[in-house]
Amino acid sequence: MKLIAGLGNPEKRHENTRHNIGFEVIDEMARTFQTGFTSGKGNFHYAKISHRGEPVLLLKPMTYMNLSGHAVVAAMNFYKIGIGDILVICDDLNIPLGSIRLRAKGSAGGQNGLKHIIQCLGREDFARLRVGIGMDRPTGSYSSFVLGRFGEEDRKIIDKIIPVCADAALDFVQHGMEHAMNHFNRKSI
Repeated sequence: MKLIAGLGNPEKRHENTRHNIGFEVIDEMARTFQTGFTSGKGNFHYAKISHRGEPVLLLKPMTYMNLSGHAVVAAMNFYKIGIGDILVICDDLNIPLGSIRLRAKGSAGGQNGLKHIIQCLGREDFARLRVGIGMDRPTGSYSSFVLGRFGEEDRKIIDKIIPVCADAALDFVQHGMEHAMNHFNRKSI
């Protein structure tokens, strides 16, 4: 079984914010497979799908971004999913809007959800898909920027990249991370 975790913050007030792009990708995948979410054995919501015979758990931590590791580890333990079978999807302030970057491992790069997952796992060697939310440095605080909503033009770009992210995640499920990186890291809108 593969685990695809989309990071974000629960509550309606956080919907459609830059920080919730991981949730949006997971929601898109659930819509594509015509399934809904239920509460898990931990502080997360999940949906189960099957992609070309491979069972996949779609995960949305309900812990808030900065404590995402608790939910990811709880799901991994409950479903007995190994480190090589997880993919974490999150926003990235340092990647241009409309671009994605897949990596098989690495540091948190300033992303607090990834930072907490690394801390909880005690290792960095898990796959991640970072979705660019813009390289322009915000005039205010970073937290205000990532917790803010996309403007109208940016929203159009994000609406185009979300299905690409979902396809990249399914490529990871079917073919593995190296294949997904080779086919999707150059994609941008």
